[in-house]
Amino acid sequence: MREKMVFFDIDGTLIDESTGKIPDSTKEALHQLRKKGIHTGIATGRAPFMFEHLLKELEMDSFISFNGSYVVFEGEVIYKAALDVERLKDLEKIAVQAEHPLVFLDHAKATTNKEYAEVVYESTKHLLSEYPSFDDRYYHNNDVFQALLFCDEEFEQPYRNDYRGTFDFIRWHQHAIDVMPFGGSKAKGIEELLKRTTIHRKDTFSFGDALNDIEMLQSSGMGIAMGNGRPEAKKAAHYITKPVGEDGIWHGLKYAGLI
Repeated sequence: MREKMVFFDIDGTLIDESTGKIPDSTKEALHQLRKKGIHTGIATGRAPFMFEHLLKELEMDSFISFNGSYVVFEGEVIYKAALDVERLKDLEKIAVQAEHPLVFLDHAKATTNKEYAEVVYESTKHLLSEYPSFDDRYYHNNDVFQALLFCDEEFEQPYRNDYRGTFDFIRWHQHAIDVMPFGGSKAKGIEELLKRTTIHRKDTFSFGDALNDIEMLQSSGMGIAMGNGRPEAKKAAHYITKPVGEDGIWHGLKYAGLI
């Protein structure tokens, strides 16, 4: 039997944001996938240290993180793409002048160039257990795979224009956007995983709900959007399941014939 793999976004997909919990039906569905020998993995914009507890709870050892820039399959790092340090230094200079704080992320920690900023705290308190450590030079000597730029939408276009072809930007909060290597996406991460395994694209399935899930939903063998998802994600999907809180993962996997 051909190998199959299912990728799951976290917020609004695995986790019901109204309760902050994973529905019991989702846990049971994942258990059934494991029993069948179907690979499962998380596909997220988050850094690995932000979802270690989920990997443990769901008995997963594969994931796409940083929207495709850091990929692990069965416990082994198989792909990583760091941000260009010199270009990031240039971006930081502009951001400091505009009073737009930055957070820098590697696989293990978060650092920031601002000792404290309310916008950083309020935007990341659901992601980070504590305020990022202040170290505005950490990324100079360490690979970072994503930065968080804290600016409202009205200020983002100059960054997009000046760093076109170097960085990609995805808004995930009204006050913040992700800064990623150019060409990065969850779909790119899956592509790199497939290069290093015997899994074929037609045997991949993905679940998501947000803007950073669009490429993944489009390029998977079957992309399934959550009923609670953004209209853009639903448009990109092959199938729209029920909302996460209404057993959406279970129903989507049933539709796909995986459970």
